[in-house]
Amino acid sequence: MTRTSGKVHVVRVSKTGYVDKQGRRRDYSSAYLRRTYRDGGKVKNETVANLSALPDHVIDLIDAGLKGQQLVPAGEAVTITRSLPHGHVAAVYAMARTLGLPALLGPAGRDRDRDRALALIISRVVRPGSKLATLTWWADTTLGADLGVAEASTDDIYAAMDWLAARQDAIEAELARRHLAPQVNPARMALFDLSSSWLEGSHCPLAARGHSRDGKKGTLQIEYGLLTDPAGRPVAVRVFPGNTGDPGAFTAIVKVVRDKFGLAKMVMVGDRGMITSARIDALREADDGYGWITALRAPAIKKLMADNGPLQLSLFDQQDLAEITSDDFPGERLAACRNPVLAAERARKREDLLAATEKLLAPVIARARAGRLRGAGEIGVEVGKVISKYKTGKHFQVTITDDSLTVTRRQDQIDAEAALDGFYVLRTPIPAAELDGPAVVTAYKNLKYVERDFRHIKADDLDLRPVFHRLEGRVKAHVLICMLACYLTWHLRRAWAPLTFTDEDPPAQDNPVAQASRSAAAQAKASYQHDPAGRPYRSFRGLLEHLATLTRNQVRFAGTQATVPMLTEPTSAQREAFNLTGTPIPLTLK
Repeated sequence: MTRTSGKVHVVRVSKTGYVDKQGRRRDYSSAYLRRTYRDGGKVKNETVANLSALPDHVIDLIDAGLKGQQLVPAGEAVTITRSLPHGHVAAVYAMARTLGLPALLGPAGRDRDRDRALALIISRVVRPGSKLATLTWWADTTLGADLGVAEASTDDIYAAMDWLAARQDAIEAELARRHLAPQVNPARMALFDLSSSWLEGSHCPLAARGHSRDGKKGTLQIEYGLLTDPAGRPVAVRVFPGNTGDPGAFTAIVKVVRDKFGLAKMVMVGDRGMITSARIDALREADDGYGWITALRAPAIKKLMADNGPLQLSLFDQQDLAEITSDDFPGERLAACRNPVLAAERARKREDLLAATEKLLAPVIARARAGRLRGAGEIGVEVGKVISKYKTGKHFQVTITDDSLTVTRRQDQIDAEAALDGFYVLRTPIPAAELDGPAVVTAYKNLKYVERDFRHIKADDLDLRPVFHRLEGRVKAHVLICMLACYLTWHLRRAWAPLTFTDEDPPAQDNPVAQASRSAAAQAKASYQHDPAGRPYRSFRGLLEHLATLTRNQVRFAGTQATVPMLTEPTSAQREAFNLTGTPIPLTLK
């Protein structure tokens, strides 16, 4: 019989679900080097070697060599000539395109101002920083190459900011059409609040000293008001001098909504400092269909709670919300609320502050009694230091002489304040048929969304402060960029909720007065830290940083001078982040 030589090849054998003698389920995987040959008229196989003990990659190399593939050392096969972070800017750009942000900004021009303005907004989301730092960063990401901004200068940046500022009214009018128009916002409701940020330098015409919401007392600042839809989507922003009060800002934004957006009927929601009685009187005089929801100040609530007043504790024996009326507020509905959890918390904080004040005052009293601290002036200075630290002066009766100090609690004043704990009263002219009591409460509490936007804009994500620009127009453009970046961030946070610690489905509240609670799913996220697939939950910023590890590499193959772009293999979290934005992972931004 004639025996012919045959081909040698690699054979892999897998056995799954095998049960051994001990009853244990086992999976086996083996690899063999076999020769196939013909013996006479029959095809036979001969095992040349058992490769099972070798690493998988070594087996793969043997298999490739036997198949005739040319093998070269890895370092000689390809060269990565450039590697740029890509995933984070690609994801944010994908969301920008989904939202129609490039078209919203305006038509692309030969001067590329639109692309540079868009790059500034995306950069503010991904890596907030100064304009100079942003220029350097553009060249180190695919954003610079793909949007054609890698070679931009500082003059180009400022020109793009000026271009964007000139487009502000048109941009905000379109956002108002999307989110405030009656077709999409049947309640015709908008939220408005004011914040501040300090400036570096002293030459900006908007710079002034005023009430600092950043805790930067005595510094020059600007004020800026944010208008949002009921869910907190930013729609418009206005910048004011740093000494502008809340009421003045409210008047300005109402004019914007009425005149520039063409919305004839709206319900404006603002806090008690924003929508004052004077602003309400102005709205009434205009008689143009504008309503409001705001809150009463403590003196007005105290007056309602006076003897025989409409606000009595008995109203809240079986409920947390009661509607009342008062002759002091004709034509208005008053939604009186009592939150017992908030009441207990305020009582606890008050007692802690009172006790802390008394503890610090005790040695001052002892020194005065011992004669180590003499003179009413000197004693008064020491007492003032303590009182100002905790701001509890109104709760203490302080008697000072040249050689004595007496401090007692003003219990009547403390009790009067405690009677208001947990109470707040909302006022609105909106008829109950259009907006019932619980809906009024919910609308007012939605101001938390504006406060959340301010946190994202100022610190958490977008780092608006401090402001370094000197020209008024540039300051306004900077704030506008941050607002549009916040608009992007709002949608990204919603889309990426399954990958972050964000509560995806907050439970509906039967009682709008009660404090909001987190869903069981959100609590499980915080407890287990990983999703069912084993991926770690991340913060929004942490997810952006993870996406940045998806790079685009310029690869040159051995023996050629040509390079091709290739992405690194995405992680499952990176793939899912793009899936949640509804876009595949792009090789390039455009």
